[in-house]
Amino acid sequence: MTLSPCDKKEYCLHSAITINFIMDLLINSKKYSVNVSPDESLLTVLRNELDLTGSKYGCGEGVCGACTVLINDVAVRSCITKAGSVAGKNITTIEGLEKNGKLHPVQQACLDVDVFQCSYCAPGMVMSAVSLLKKNSAPTKDDIVKGMQGNICRCGTYPRIVKAIQEASNIQKG
Repeated sequence: MTLSPCDKKEYCLHSAITINFIMDLLINSKKYSVNVSPDESLLTVLRNELDLTGSKYGCGEGVCGACTVLINDVAVRSCITKAGSVAGKNITTIEGLEKNGKLHPVQQACLDVDVFQCSYCAPGMVMSAVSLLKKNSAPTKDDIVKGMQGNICRCGTYPRIVKAIQEASNIQKG
């Protein structure tokens, strides 16, 4: 077997070079300029560069939903979203839902229904629910179950999550 120069780590210094760029990100209606690799995950940028730690690292593969944020009001897994792909788009994190001291209806409903136990999944669940209610303001139980697939709660509070989303829908209607 013949090794090419890049099959040996010591010959592949060029592959370890990371080029950072200054990019502007619009997060929670505020503009941030960050100096990062465009290939860096949005979750890493949020947590490590901007100290927006509400979005949680769960699986790192876009499966559990703990890292969910909204990109132009659509629920997206930030752990598998490259920061460079969202420059210029409207990014909303869990920190951006509260307005003037008032919780978002989904956040309030989760508290009222006493949804979460450990709360590790809470930010992702809330963000997915907000996205769902933006698409469908009066979802049925089946719509909610389908819309929340991909968000995992290790404590198993799914019935209370569904109830809270139904409650948030009622709150939004007035």
